[in-house]
Amino acid sequence: MLGTMEELPKDYRNSLASAGVTPLWPMMRKALPYGAPEPVSAPGFWTYESLRPLLMQAGELTPVEKAERRVLVMSDPGRGPGAMQATASIYLGLQLLLPGETAPNHIHTPSAARIIVEGEGGYTVVDGEKLPMDEGDIILTPGGEWHEHGHEGTEPVVWLDALDLPIIFYLEGSYSREGKDQSPRNRPDASQVEYLASGLAPVREKDVVSRPYPMVRYPWVRTEAALLELAKYSDNGVAELDYVNPETGAPALPTLGFTAMYLPGGQTLAPPLRSCSSAIHVVKGRGRTTVNGETFDWGPKDTISVPVFAEVTHETSEDAFLIRVHDRPIQETLRYYEERKR
Repeated sequence: MLGTMEELPKDYRNSLASAGVTPLWPMMRKALPYGAPEPVSAPGFWTYESLRPLLMQAGELTPVEKAERRVLVMSDPGRGPGAMQATASIYLGLQLLLPGETAPNHIHTPSAARIIVEGEGGYTVVDGEKLPMDEGDIILTPGGEWHEHGHEGTEPVVWLDALDLPIIFYLEGSYSREGKDQSPRNRPDASQVEYLASGLAPVREKDVVSRPYPMVRYPWVRTEAALLELAKYSDNGVAELDYVNPETGAPALPTLGFTAMYLPGGQTLAPPLRSCSSAIHVVKGRGRTTVNGETFDWGPKDTISVPVFAEVTHETSEDAFLIRVHDRPIQETLRYYEERKR
């Protein structure tokens, strides 16, 4: 049993405080608990059915010019309302863009990804590359890349923002800058030209280095087709694919990973306990997920958050396609990512 602060004489504690130091041993087990972390984060569940009316009302109440980015943030239940994070490392928010609106060009240190939830006609411009938004697409806006949004359609466009904001904010490195509107290049984005087929990349002249993020749009139509083909040869019909940099095979972002999942109807899947936290977005299908004893019945466009080392079980009532956002890449960089059998 480690000693407590109360066991130390009051005058000694006062002297420690005056010197600007703190004894480690009374707080050792809080900082370094035995066996596994003790997360503050709790499982979260957000249904699109309940959030969409609030998002549309925000569109009526607040012009995009006053909001810059009109977003409803999904707050971690373990931290309570107002928390700017869904897990310790992942920020989630639903963003709305109405027909004719634009979100101005800016740049920031956190990296972001947009999972398109609803609508047609929206687009993002990243470093001069105009990226159409179709449902299920993932569009990256990596830290340090200029980006802006626009809407040329007739109905609302909604996407799920996933950022590593909590990490960058904790490091006191979070900031943004505004810039002039971009002039998009007059050509389709790289996913439709340079990286149309997996395993193929453009030939480059000697000493010509590709961009750090050569492809920033991952079309869902191709992802779904690849999942279904892979599932044909899976023992249980389940298929999972990671989104990667097509030039290097590295995770799409250095801090956050993205995994597409296909779970056939009637399937039960119990993944291992993972040291990474996750957010699971439902692209299509219905089912039930239990996280640390809490059960959520989900459908299309719903979102679930999963703390570290959580016990997770998925049960599908129909074929389901999911996208899992997770912080495995940064944990692997720091060399502590872990999986444990249940």
